[in-house]
Amino acid sequence: MALLTGPLPRIPVAQPDRPGGSRGPNPPSVVALGGGHGLSASLAALRLLTTELTAIVTVADDGGSSGRLRRELGVLPPGDLRMALASLCDDTEWGQTWRDVMQHRFKSLDTVDGSLDNHALGNLLIVTLWELLGDPVAGLQWAGALLGARGQVLPMATVPLTIEGDVLTEDAEGRLRSVTISGQSKLAAAGRNARVNDVRLIPDDAPACAEALNAIELADWIILGPGSWYTSVLPHLMLPQLRDALCAAPARRILTMNLATDTKETSGMTAADHLAALHRYAPGMKFDAVLADPFAVGDRAEFESAAGRLGASVVFGRVGTPGRRAVHDPLRLATAYHDIFAGEHE
Repeated sequence: MALLTGPLPRIPVAQPDRPGGSRGPNPPSVVALGGGHGLSASLAALRLLTTELTAIVTVADDGGSSGRLRRELGVLPPGDLRMALASLCDDTEWGQTWRDVMQHRFKSLDTVDGSLDNHALGNLLIVTLWELLGDPVAGLQWAGALLGARGQVLPMATVPLTIEGDVLTEDAEGRLRSVTISGQSKLAAAGRNARVNDVRLIPDDAPACAEALNAIELADWIILGPGSWYTSVLPHLMLPQLRDALCAAPARRILTMNLATDTKETSGMTAADHLAALHRYAPGMKFDAVLADPFAVGDRAEFESAAGRLGASVVFGRVGTPGRRAVHDPLRLATAYHDIFAGEHE
């Protein structure tokens, strides 16, 4: 006996306010690049401002659920892509329900070594669509349609990438030596007691996602960061095709700084050091504005000088959540982006 479920609920369509800063009467076309929680924060803010939004996401994760799926199935690591899709879900019951479904993780019983343990359902859904459709971009489009995502999510490259870095560390006898660390998850933790001084992608000539390059060419605004500096932000500038597209694009550019500089990756680095590292990897990359929380900068004069070497002016704004946690507040971040789009800081 066939069971009729009836039509699916109609996905509500949000009608965001139209900010200034676009080329023409439509909302601005915005491309946001990064990965992990940093990109999620940026997307949660930007979806309040425009319907023309593209996320370009790193594909070098090798830990947790993503790492297991990558090793076992040979697919792109889906975790950061999943988080980006979840961040683009709107605030309706439909959107928030699907956000929670995508982020849900299975947990096996304490006495069972389960194959699903710690897998995120969204990762499994995305990989299922990839296997059915044979196309990573099409799979993400279908996932976005199911969620009612307010924008599109694209991988930065069409093949899985590996991040490798040289870390300056002190041996037992007090001598400094350089150690090569391979893998995003290991490199992300390596800077706690050492200094990351060189990072690269393998393969270094991987093809960039064609749809991502097209979105960059057509964008009004490009936003890089926030996020883990060496494993989420800078990788976009290490992929030659992507870096060239970002440098050549006619769009205006914003660099969003992190709320904390002394992380596992960037121990001992100041906010100005973060800008210097970016300039070292992409000396041709210029920005119009660097958005920073005043409490996360330290020496303002040094920071503004470093931003000037990127061609940018500094926009200071309280963009963190109240309290001690170094987490961006979507509404505060949206307000800051809106003001920059509207030219209020020029």
